[in-house]
Amino acid sequence: VQLQASGGGLVQAGGSLRLSCAASGGTFSFYTMAWFRQAPGRRRDFVATISPGDVGTYYTDAVKGRFTISREGNTVFLQMNSLKPDDTAVYYCAAAILSIGDRVHGSKYHYWGQGTLVTVSS
Repeated sequence: VQLQASGGGLVQAGGSLRLSCAASGGTFSFYTMAWFRQAPGRRRDFVATISPGDVGTYYTDAVKGRFTISREGNTVFLQMNSLKPDDTAVYYCAAAILSIGDRVHGSKYHYWGQGTLVTVSS
């Protein structure tokens, strides 16, 4: 199983980026997919998740109303609008079969992408 993240880059505050995570080597329709991020000097934090069958999404409060997670086939996307300097981080996609109560916990995810850097300038 492999996850390949892409789409990061440098953007000015208020701008937008769309991250992609292509999954291969498995049947991901049964997997919860998520995005986490790690800012310099900080721990890796939960950003957003989408459940199997796209029946539900969940976001950390800091990105609600600005970020949208979606999936198409074995690819999950993170549309990021109204970006702020505080959004600067390496963004990681993750996948797992897990219960809804575990969806925000990085330790519960089995598969991780390599990360893509998002830099938001002020």
